[in-house]
Amino acid sequence: MNPTTLFILLIVTAFVVVHVFGGKLTFLSRTPRSAWLSAAGGVSVAYVFVHLLPELAEHQEVIGERARDAGLLGAIESHAYLIALFGLGLFYGVERFARSKSRPQSGGEGQQTPLAVFWVHLGAFALYNVLIGYLLLHREETDLRGLIIYGVAMSLHFIVNDQGLRQQHGDTYHRYGRWVLAAAPLAGLLLGLVTNVSALLLSALFAFLAGGVILNVLKEELPEDRQSRFSAFALGATAYAALLLLTA
Repeated sequence: MNPTTLFILLIVTAFVVVHVFGGKLTFLSRTPRSAWLSAAGGVSVAYVFVHLLPELAEHQEVIGERARDAGLLGAIESHAYLIALFGLGLFYGVERFARSKSRPQSGGEGQQTPLAVFWVHLGAFALYNVLIGYLLLHREETDLRGLIIYGVAMSLHFIVNDQGLRQQHGDTYHRYGRWVLAAAPLAGLLLGLVTNVSALLLSALFAFLAGGVILNVLKEELPEDRQSRFSAFALGATAYAALLLLTA
């Protein structure tokens, strides 16, 4: 087994473990927000602005070139960013829909969400996780450094997402949701093994995922009721940004 394959398996295993055993990390679920969770959010934000957005610019070149060749809105110079905006808007819409239908759960953890709404919300995150698992194999950067950067950032991002969903949906998420989200990145990896999409579609998928990552990173840190710890968030963002710049 070559080192790249080994790292891919380790990363997808980390993705699975985060969701399956996220409930054991009880120190992360308190209010005010755990400093560790705010630091993880800071790492995710650093990854978005220092690594993800520059990579999105590279995918824009691919999409723009193919669009010009095909005559598809060739005059537009921001196809990838529009797809990212669509991804951000879609995940924001699903998030608002789920929260608007939820009510505080008396005497229990989380909120009371209609089951149909819960599955819509969970389905969006399952798609999100599938794409993250798929892009483990189909990425511009296939070297070990790129895999480690991607794996660390997404693992911490999954921890933040898992805690947010656990807080929002409580026992329903613990019984059903965590298993679905744990299986999703593995399903994405397996899908990546049996399919090989065009460079154009791959760039579009990356752009769509980028919009979702930006939304999901910020929505967990910005709400006032999270009582986030700015110092921990800033430390996580600064440290990981410096690491990305030093290893570039």
